Amino acid sequence: MSDPGQPTLDQLRVFLTVVDTGSFAAAGRKLNRATSVISYAVANLEAQLGLTLFDRETTRKPQLTDAGKTVLGEARNVASGIDGLRAKVKGLLSGLEAEVNLVVDVIFPPCRLVEALAAFQKEFPTVALRLHVEALGAVTQYVLDRRATIGLSGPLNTRAVGLERMAIGTVSLIPVAAPTHPLAKGRNKPGAGRDHIQLVLTDRSQLTAGQDFAVIANRTWRLADLGAKHELLKAGLGWGSMPEPLVRADIAAKRLVKLKLPDWVSETYPIDVIYPADTPPGPAGQWLIRMFAAQAGL
Repeated sequence: MSDPGQPTLDQLRVFLTVVDTGSFAAAGRKLNRATSVISYAVANLEAQLGLTLFDRETTRKPQLTDAGKTVLGEARNVASGIDGLRAKVKGLLSGLEAEVNLVVDVIFPPCRLVEALAAFQKEFPTVALRLHVEALGAVTQYVLDRRATIGLSGPLNTRAVGLERMAIGTVSLIPVAAPTHPLAKGRNKPGAGRDHIQLVLTDRSQLTAGQDFAVIANRTWRLADLGAKHELLKAGLGWGSMPEPLVRADIAAKRLVKLKLPDWVSETYPIDVIYPADTPPGPAGQWLIRMFAAQAGL
């Protein structure tokens, strides 16, 4: 048994056009070729593959054989892959980046992130996206280390050298605990929060290592994952601050309670877009930055 030949892309496109239009004549009109040329291209494709793709004997219109149906899916994949390659190359020739590498602070509202990335996918279907989620200084560290092109970063006590920074809004942080927690019983006396374990999000980078953000309690549990903190809060294993959008449904369903702590200062968590000053993002990255700014009304 001999190996099949190598069909050309043009032969595959002619084959697909015959299938899509329903006849050789219709395919010829769509491709602006004579019907005989279409028939010849399909015959050559069948010869290359060693298969009969259309049943021309029992019906007036060409019908796919079983082999033709099998080849059809692969032919569509090849044509789609070539179209994707051409679109990506066209984008690269026009200066469009091949990939956007984004790192996002875990505090950033997921609804805003999903909205922005859904719009990005529609606007730039050929641009790949790599997404990282980190906390506190780890976001800035990713950008400084060139592991990410763009960062959505929370506050830093020190400004990192070499980064451009643009505000894109704030997130409200509120103190919460499970309904069974002692602090959830009503208004607390000043200093009550110090007497109970506070769950605190900690930093995985050295950039803000050792710095505390909104820590009141004498005893703390440190967690590097906001999802784990969320679950421990609902389980009543401590109290702590959480992004209000993330716990809104929990408070409504009474899985969590917003605490009344006299010594809690209302916290707003600023979010900035950051990127290296010497290598700013390309067109797709700049579009994404404008999208995040527009969400905040900026």
